[in-house]
Amino acid sequence: MVSPEQGNQTSITEFILLGFRTLPELKILLFLLFLMIYIATMAGNILIVTLVVADQHLHTPMYFFLGNLSCLETFYTSTILPRMLASLLTEDRTISFNGCLTQFFFFGSLVGTECLLLSVMSYDRYLAICNPMHYAARMSGRAWLQFAGGSWLGGFLGNSITMLSISQLTFCGSNDIDHFFCDFIPLINHSCNDPQLTEILAFTLILIFSLVPFLLTLLSYIFIIATILRIPSSTGRQKAFSTCSSHLIVVTIFYGTLLTVYMFPKTKTLRDFKKVLSVVYTVLTPLVNPLIYSLRNKEVKEALRKAYRKCRFEQC
Repeated sequence: MVSPEQGNQTSITEFILLGFRTLPELKILLFLLFLMIYIATMAGNILIVTLVVADQHLHTPMYFFLGNLSCLETFYTSTILPRMLASLLTEDRTISFNGCLTQFFFFGSLVGTECLLLSVMSYDRYLAICNPMHYAARMSGRAWLQFAGGSWLGGFLGNSITMLSISQLTFCGSNDIDHFFCDFIPLINHSCNDPQLTEILAFTLILIFSLVPFLLTLLSYIFIIATILRIPSSTGRQKAFSTCSSHLIVVTIFYGTLLTVYMFPKTKTLRDFKKVLSVVYTVLTPLVNPLIYSLRNKEVKEALRKAYRKCRFEQC
């Protein structure tokens, strides 16, 4: 219920994303930095997707999921960076109410999808290393599509439930959001209603679509590491670990920052620190993912060399 005092307040029709307002002297530098990051992120992830599609040697479950991850990263970063770049360039920090909800819908859906997809990738590595005899049967072409499709569907379906709950709330009062994009907690803070039920629902969905995949990923790597340590030869251990080390680095960076941002208490002291960590998992993680996979993966590096030689030979 909205109290009489709240009912007399004007409903919010737009928000102001304060972003990095405390650093006005760095506006141009931040714009150029984020522009270069956005261009590099798009180019790197599109390159990974192109290689996975074009090179037959990469038509395996691991690279199919990697292609899905890179495709997701292009959408993920495009929900936030273009709007941030526009506000840095024009100093117009306003975003419409519907635009804010739309941004949160795609951002939240893609975060959930990435959590599920990372757990699927860890399961793929678990089967390949711990149960190689059953790998071909359990990771058939149909299974690839089911795992990938389930990840996308689960992420968007889970956040759709949260969005339905948010749409029942009334927003009023100050329209300032002390963040550089529309996230759940800053958005809920502007509700005139008691958001407790929405927060409980969102927390439950976070447990299902973020924490459970994280625990499954963690469990997979416990079995993977235990299996690798039992391999008698150092060469065999190194070869086995090289197939999952890139994914392990990506998982550590993504979940490390994500859990810190959403699990730590809401305090003014941690507010700016959390904003920096939000930059890491929303902006830097999509940038470093293709670098990690291309620099630490022999098959991807070989596919890059083949594509370069073919391109140079054909003078493209």
